[in-house]
Amino acid sequence: MDFFINSAYAQAEAGGQQTSAVFNIIFFGGFALIFYFLIWRPQSKRAKELRDLLGSLNKGDEVMTNGGILGKLSKVDDNYIVLAIHDNVEIKMQKSAITAVLPKGTLKSI
Repeated sequence: MDFFINSAYAQAEAGGQQTSAVFNIIFFGGFALIFYFLIWRPQSKRAKELRDLLGSLNKGDEVMTNGGILGKLSKVDDNYIVLAIHDNVEIKMQKSAITAVLPKGTLKSI
């Protein structure tokens, strides 16, 4: 049966195992740094910017929702807003649906 499967022999030096363990630690540490800088840090930065944006909403701000609806805020509550999208047309929605605050006068120019 030995002609089908080659026999595996243990390495004679014990130092070979230590270098591979150090290499594995450095490899996984580098992988964790790449994961942090490419994925986790930018995502937390975007979440902080959105949290600051939602906290700074005031009555009269022109905003865009995540559905693409443009309007002016007529009432701002802790969790909900009332968005005036046309004369006498208002919709109530969650504050988290706001994605951007538009510059003043944007709605009139469209």
